[in-house]
Amino acid sequence: MTTPIMLNAFEMLVPAFQSPGLWRHPADRSREYNRLDYWTDLARTLEDGGFSGIFLADILGQYDVFGGDGDAAMRGGVQYPILDPSVIIPAIAAQTSTIGVGVTASTTYEHPYLLARRFSTLDHFTDGRVGWNIVTSYQDSAARNLGLSGQAPHDQRYDRAEEYMDVVYKLWEASIDDDAIVADADAGIFVDPERVRRIDHVGEHFRVPGPALAEPSRQRTPLLFQAGASPRGLAFAAKHAEAIFYNGPTPEIVRGWVDTVRGDLVAAGRTADAVKIFTMATVITAATDEEARAKYEDYQRYVDPEAALALFGGWTGVDLAGADIDAPIEHLETEAHQSALSTFTTLDPDRVWTIREMANFISIGGRGPVIVGSPTTVVDELERWREEADVDGFNLSSVIRPGGQEDFVRHVSPELRRRGLLAEQRPGATFREAVLGKGPRLAEDHRGASFRPAAVGTRA
Repeated sequence: MTTPIMLNAFEMLVPAFQSPGLWRHPADRSREYNRLDYWTDLARTLEDGGFSGIFLADILGQYDVFGGDGDAAMRGGVQYPILDPSVIIPAIAAQTSTIGVGVTASTTYEHPYLLARRFSTLDHFTDGRVGWNIVTSYQDSAARNLGLSGQAPHDQRYDRAEEYMDVVYKLWEASIDDDAIVADADAGIFVDPERVRRIDHVGEHFRVPGPALAEPSRQRTPLLFQAGASPRGLAFAAKHAEAIFYNGPTPEIVRGWVDTVRGDLVAAGRTADAVKIFTMATVITAATDEEARAKYEDYQRYVDPEAALALFGGWTGVDLAGADIDAPIEHLETEAHQSALSTFTTLDPDRVWTIREMANFISIGGRGPVIVGSPTTVVDELERWREEADVDGFNLSSVIRPGGQEDFVRHVSPELRRRGLLAEQRPGATFREAVLGKGPRLAEDHRGASFRPAAVGTRA
C-alpha cells in the first residue's frame, strides 16, 4: 500500500518570508499580505491541491541583529511588518471544509490561562481544525518590547515551557467535563457546577487556580506541533509533540534529528511513529524541467543578499555586518535559534560554509532544499527525501507568493494523485484526525492525557 505524502503550506503574515528580495518580482503579490481575501483565496487553492494544513510562523520582534539595528530588515521587508496570524484562522475555516491551520504561539511571552482560552475558541470556530506550533521564541527584540532586559537563556525557556504545558493540559483536559454544559431551561441551569473543577496549579512560573474559561472543543487540546532541533527541543518534542517540523538543507541532516527524536519517543513511553514529521522544502515547478529552471534563474535576479544576512542574524543572533563575505561561518553559542546556526556550522562535517555561500543559499527558500523541475522531477525528489530523511511530509515554502503555491497545485498535485501519493482530505475531520489518522483527541499515551480526571482518579 502506498503511503501518502502529507503537505502543509509554510507561510507567515509578512511581505518577505523565506526568500528575501523576491517581493520585488513582478509576479509576486506579497504586498497583499494584509488583505484577508489573499489568505482565504490561498487556503481554497491549497485545499483543492490536497494540502492537509497551513503552518503559520510568527515572531514577536524585529530582526535587528544585523548591523545593530532593524534597518536592513525593514528595507527588505524581512518578516516586518508582521500581523497577528491567529486572527485570520476563523475566516480561513469559514471559506474551506478540510484544511487545518497550525499557528505559532510562544510559551515565553503568552500566559497559559489566556492562551488556553484563545485556542479553545479557535477550535470551536474552526470545528476542530486548529493546531498550535509550540515555540519558546528566540529574539532579544521581543523580550525587550515585552518588558524584559533580554531573553531568558535557551534551556531556561524550555524549563518554563514544560510547566506551561502542564497548565494548559489541566485547563484543556481536566477542568470542564464534556457534559458540563447542560443548557436545561426548565431547571434554570446552563453549566452544571459539579462538572467543572479548578486546576489549582502552583509552580515555579505560574499560579493558576482555574477553572478554564472556555468549554471543551472538539479536539480539547489543539493538534500540537513543535519545531525545536536543539537537544532540549528534541526532548521537549518527544514528550509533547504530535507533529514535528524540521528545517535542514540535506536529508542526512534532517535524518539525524528524526532518528534522535524517534528514540526519545520510545524512551518517553510513546511509539516511534507516534508523531508525524515534516521537513521544509521550496518547490519551483512548471510543465517541463527547462521551464522550471528558467523560472529559478529569473528569480535569482531578485535576491537581496543584505536582507538574507538580516534574516540570518535574526534567526541566530549573529551579526555578520562588516565581515569578510568569503570567510567561513564560525559556530558561536547564542541564546537564539540554535539549529539555524548549527545547520551552517557543525551539522555537516563535510561542508564548510562561507558567508557568501550561506547568503546565496537562504536567499531562495531559507534553510531548506530548493526543488526545481517538472511535476515528475519534483515528485521523484519528494519521494527521495521522504525515504532518506524518514519524514512523513513537507512544509512547503514559496518563492513567488502565492504564485509558487498555485504552480504546485496546478502541476505537482495532479502527479501526486496519479501516483497515489496524495491523501484526499475528509470534510468534517479534525486537524488531528487529518494528520494522525486517529481520533479527534490526544492519544492515551500522550502526556496531556495523564491530566484527565479519569487518569488522576477524580470524577470525569
